[in-house]
Amino acid sequence: MKDDISQDSPPPFDRPFEGEDTKQRVYGAVLHAREPMTAAEIAEQADCSVESARTHLSFYANLGIVIQHEGRPTRYQRNDDYFEWRRVNELAREKSVEELQTRVSELTSQIEDYRDQYGSDSPSDVDVLEFDAERVDDVYAELGDWATAVEERRLHERARQKVAGSTAPSHN
Repeated sequence: MKDDISQDSPPPFDRPFEGEDTKQRVYGAVLHAREPMTAAEIAEQADCSVESARTHLSFYANLGIVIQHEGRPTRYQRNDDYFEWRRVNELAREKSVEELQTRVSELTSQIEDYRDQYGSDSPSDVDVLEFDAERVDDVYAELGDWATAVEERRLHERARQKVAGSTAPSHN
């Protein structure tokens, strides 16, 4: 018996890209990076040669997926703007204006509830240490949900505007 691990289970934590081709491993290493990395660091994470990493990083940089920082050594990082653009386009493609507007309204309501609950305009304005120790974990979770709702509303609103703009009548 070669392996007792199911095909549906996630890869081992210490080898998250096992079974992927080099291009996918480099992509995954960049996505998981928390800060700009050299080609050698990415190659180590992706378990490939530095030259292979550079080749794929150049490809991803040309697509706008990766930002290439010139210098010695050159460093690479994921382009968060690209992934945001991709998410907005995905929402715009999959949802109608009405669905997007409904979601924006739901998220706005959720955000207003958090503002009322915490007496603050933003989760970053809330001082968690003002709460009882047994409530701190719940407060952190709610503040995370609040921040996520703010971000999701922003993305859904961008997608709504994109769809509404593309369905607006032409003024020839």
